Amino acid sequence: MQKVSVLLFLAWVCFLFYAGISLFTSGFLLTRLELTNHSSCQEPPGPEPLPLGHRGEPGACWMASRFSRVVLVLIDALRFDFAQPQSSHMPGEPSASLPFLGKLSSLQRILEIQPHRGRLYRSQVDPPTTTMQRLKALTTGSLPTFIDAGSNFASHAIVEDNLIKQLTSAGRRVVFMGDDTWKDLFPGAFSQAFFFPSFNVRDLHTVDNGILEHLYPTMDSGEWDVLIAHFLGVDHCGHKHGPHHPEMAKKLSQMDQVIQGLVERLENDTLLVVAGDHGMTMNGDHGGDSELEVSAALFLYSPTALFPSVPPEEPEVVPQVSLVPTLALLLGLPIPFGNIGEVMTELFSGNKDSQPHTSAMAQASALHLNAQQVSRFLHTYSAATQDLQVKELQRLQSLFSKASADYQRLLQSPQGAEAALQAVIAELQQFLRGARAMCIESWAQFSLVRMAGGATLLAAACFFCLLASHWATSQGFPFHSHRLSVAWGLAGTIIYAGLLATAGLKLDPVVLGAVAAVGSLLPFLWKAWAGWGARRPLAALLPIPGPVLLLLLIRWAAFFSDSFVIAEARATPFLLGSLILLLVAQLHWEGQLLPPKLLAIPRLGPSTPAVPPRHNGMHALGLGVGLLLCTRLAGLFHRCPEETPACRSSPWLSPLATMVGGRAKNLWYGACVGALVALLASVRLWLRRYGNLKSPEPPVLFVRWGLPLMALGIAAYWALASGADEAPPRLRALVAGASVVLPRAVAGLAASGLMLLLWRPVTVLVKAGMGAPRTRTVLTPFLGPPTSQADLDYVAPQIYRHMQEVFRGQLERNNSQGPLTVAAYQLGSVYSAAMVTALTLLAFPLLLLHAERVSLVFLLLFLQSFLLLHLLAAGIPITTPGHQPVFPAIHWHAAFIGFPEGHGSSIWLPAFLVGANTFASHLLFAVGCPLLLLWPFLCESHGPQKRRQTPRNEAETRVRPEEEEEEEPLMEMRLRNAPHHFSAALLQLGLKYLFVLGVQILACALAAFILRRHLMVWKVFAPKFIFEAVGFIVSSVGLLLGIALVMRVDGAVSSWFKQLVLAQQR
Repeated sequence: MQKVSVLLFLAWVCFLFYAGISLFTSGFLLTRLELTNHSSCQEPPGPEPLPLGHRGEPGACWMASRFSRVVLVLIDALRFDFAQPQSSHMPGEPSASLPFLGKLSSLQRILEIQPHRGRLYRSQVDPPTTTMQRLKALTTGSLPTFIDAGSNFASHAIVEDNLIKQLTSAGRRVVFMGDDTWKDLFPGAFSQAFFFPSFNVRDLHTVDNGILEHLYPTMDSGEWDVLIAHFLGVDHCGHKHGPHHPEMAKKLSQMDQVIQGLVERLENDTLLVVAGDHGMTMNGDHGGDSELEVSAALFLYSPTALFPSVPPEEPEVVPQVSLVPTLALLLGLPIPFGNIGEVMTELFSGNKDSQPHTSAMAQASALHLNAQQVSRFLHTYSAATQDLQVKELQRLQSLFSKASADYQRLLQSPQGAEAALQAVIAELQQFLRGARAMCIESWAQFSLVRMAGGATLLAAACFFCLLASHWATSQGFPFHSHRLSVAWGLAGTIIYAGLLATAGLKLDPVVLGAVAAVGSLLPFLWKAWAGWGARRPLAALLPIPGPVLLLLLIRWAAFFSDSFVIAEARATPFLLGSLILLLVAQLHWEGQLLPPKLLAIPRLGPSTPAVPPRHNGMHALGLGVGLLLCTRLAGLFHRCPEETPACRSSPWLSPLATMVGGRAKNLWYGACVGALVALLASVRLWLRRYGNLKSPEPPVLFVRWGLPLMALGIAAYWALASGADEAPPRLRALVAGASVVLPRAVAGLAASGLMLLLWRPVTVLVKAGMGAPRTRTVLTPFLGPPTSQADLDYVAPQIYRHMQEVFRGQLERNNSQGPLTVAAYQLGSVYSAAMVTALTLLAFPLLLLHAERVSLVFLLLFLQSFLLLHLLAAGIPITTPGHQPVFPAIHWHAAFIGFPEGHGSSIWLPAFLVGANTFASHLLFAVGCPLLLLWPFLCESHGPQKRRQTPRNEAETRVRPEEEEEEEPLMEMRLRNAPHHFSAALLQLGLKYLFVLGVQILACALAAFILRRHLMVWKVFAPKFIFEAVGFIVSSVGLLLGIALVMRVDGAVSSWFKQLVLAQQR
């Protein structure tokens, strides 16, 4: 079988999984229907007459406007406790440890001195807590769905009705300055705009300083009706330093000065709104739904009396979307059509001199308008789609009809009905809150057919991987039949697309891909199953040791528990440690080591000789203890999920720039550089041990000189990044330039090294000279070509006998000249050397995308991999630890490594960098997966083997004057004894690796399908499925690249032998 067929076969299997993932995702992560209807002053929200004060007044629409101007100051990530006074503190922490408390002193001063003019609220944010979704909610009053979180950095124009559209339709002048996300959401909507790049989370000042440059001049000019300023410094400071850093106190103090300056410039007809779009975690991240992330500050202020009463001791909690209908009615605008928020009734109570009955009627009027608008939206939305729950919708409509009738009766007899008025207010609030709760629940509707179809396709692909992996080594396996299966799939897709086109239905690419996958899989699955059933029983499909299978089943079953998913970062290492201890206990019970064997050798054919590795009990025990120790050390670098508030994340995951104190920072920097040097030294020592570092080939020269340059560049970049804020002003431009050049230089060197490795992957030392070599060689002296093509195919194992025979004949013909000898050193590790070199070249740029102290984790990762491979060579199967799937744990700062000024309009490059940071371990393990096949052969024997042969004639005696000669073990060259079995072993390895990954994604899909109505589905199971799906794609691509590299090396070795033969012919 040609090795290209192996790669194509695995690519086809990956397509089967991709089709299943896409089909399941299209049914699970649905987006709600976005209506394009718009509210207008000409169309009241309901059949009932509008409240008094709307007729004939300037600026009046549904309700008379109370303010003609609004200043909206949006402070990104302004958590609620950031607006609390210094006396407040969080439970369990002294106020001295919270530098952000008390920095917004102007708010507290207003609440104390002018209690009727200002009010502080706790704004309850709906997840996901990403900026673009929050801006949609703050302008439309609706709820972005879960899948919208993925477009946080690829914003598109809002098509739903929103406040900005209502303002421009009413002829109001809207001026914006700040985050350029608004430019994409509301293109051409502003009369004047000052946009600044927002994605660079390391830049704390560019956006804020740009706003301050235009804020006060614009405000003093008076050429505006609505002024929006979106500051980003607080959010970026949280991402870069965290909320407890002194820089956060400086940023909040700057925002306090901004608020104070605005308050001094406000006129009586102007409302000041200071709001946070979301909060942040203790680490400064956001995106989830923890209490700190969904709790934002909201402050309202007017130079005139705004509230009839003083603020309560505990600020009121209001949903964030409630700001939309409130601002719309206060400005005399229609409420946006799709709003589901509830007006903040306190703002419609009048001033402190208003009568209680008048205040209550004003509140009831605002609530009734709000309820009419929501009822109209529900009616329109339910007519367009079937997402809403029918029974709950009918109950809410009945409640609204009763409340509306009661309100109309109050309008006819407004006097002396205080109790009835309060009952109407309560009924209207109950309707609005019930409608919002129904929408939150109903907009998680699923397509059960697609989910079931995707899960079934994933299960079929997993079963096929398991079946094909055990049939791959048989002589009758149809390696090339996947081409016929693909043809069947394409034919089925064409027929299905033709039927849809004939019926006039829309073509869905996801469904077409699934049809192609099923059409190509079914014929092959039927043929494979028929062939397997005729040979072996079904139980032989799982030749896995009982303890390993039990722990794997426990891990897969844990995907159905939200608690285990949350604690996966601790549960998986625990299972790994349990497996090692269980196997050690078994060894102790039996009094001997498990029989050591080369795992892949029995599958390579009966004619292949096998030399088992020489491991003893103490050796295997030492490897297990070392693996346990590395696992425990790696556990020190942990990030706590937000669901475990008692847990404290490791401070070692933060960048060195966040550290306060030069001595500690220097010590950590030295440790990070030491880990980097240790990683480089270990790779060089490994290559030197197997002799591959002696080769003059370009990849080896790059390992000698290029890798140290890469390490030097990384260390220099770490030094600049950790002390960039402390650099003297005259050197900051130089530091900024070096921060751009160094990461790009490291990435360029890594790419160059990979290209050299692909160009010349054979890292062996070849010597030609007169006389027989006395050093250890794999390739012994010879002249002339092999006697057949078969000898060329199997030249590595048979080369010794054939070349000696040719050499004897040459000596007999010409005794006066010495023979031409060719010696090739360390062909036995040629495959592994290329793999280790490639992994190192990948690891260095990936390491650059992480915080400095993660270099210690990379060193532990390589050490764990080394121990795992040796344990596998000893016949002990082990699984690798997992990861933690939480959105706030994503390191967004990786997008700016080498691009501190941002990426312009490109979204693919930052997405690639963040993805490489998040799934670095997936990529490294997948690319290095072929080492699972190669390593047992590498551990065959390192010492020279001596053999004694009796010379059969005088010529042979002259060739070997010594009876004993040294022969180097074949190691990986043994794989070339049977190329067909080598290819089959690669295919078997790839299929089993895809099976393990596929079962994990299948378990996550089944968990999301079965628990789709679980309370934690969007909190735990949906993120877990997304991370596992993306991780599978990354791992499968890495697997294909790793196997392709092995095939490239194998092809280069064959070409090398052919060139050697041709040279001898000449």
